[in-house]
Amino acid sequence: MPQSKLPIVVLISGSGSNLQAIIDATARGLPVEIRAVISNRADARGLQHATDADIATEVLDHKAFTSREDYDRALMALIDRFEPELLVLAGFMRLLTDAFTTHYAGRMLNIHPSLLPNFKGLHTHRRAIEENAAEHGTSVHFVTAELDGGPVVLQIRVPVHAGDSPEQLAARVLEQEHRIYPEAIRWFAEGRLRLDKDGRAELDGKPLRQPVTLDSADKP
Repeated sequence: MPQSKLPIVVLISGSGSNLQAIIDATARGLPVEIRAVISNRADARGLQHATDADIATEVLDHKAFTSREDYDRALMALIDRFEPELLVLAGFMRLLTDAFTTHYAGRMLNIHPSLLPNFKGLHTHRRAIEENAAEHGTSVHFVTAELDGGPVVLQIRVPVHAGDSPEQLAARVLEQEHRIYPEAIRWFAEGRLRLDKDGRAELDGKPLRQPVTLDSADKP
């Protein structure tokens, strides 16, 4: 009997390369139905990826609202029209209010370009180089009210080479993002990944005390 597909909504702000990776993964059997792609920017290039894949798109411009709270209330109403069971942040460049993260607690994932808890926030690649980090990477985590602070479920290490520019390092990290984000979404869609009542990640029914961590040469 075919596995039912998990309804998801994807939020973007920019190029949508992780969105495209998820779309490509659905063609290879990722058991999700992308019901909508929503952006806070009308010029987000990722919207075209959704259009090309016949996925509904919506734009909710944050500049039309006087406060983050007002925007997030409108965004929640828009998202909930599509009845997703998982909300996927794929380069959505907005700080989320506590009300928003509470509303989607346990059913919202994000991907961050660092080995969390290292380098939360912006400019992660430049900061890794400036601090002479031997390795960098990317992490998939549940979203909570703490910025980039929710439980990390899957990450992949990427070496920092001598002479790397932030752009060179970013390109290698992004390639790995495209590999691991669909995999973490698959775990959730298959019922393997969840948050318990205390807000801790579980994988296959067991507490995930440390994130699953791979090297870039490993297969997710």
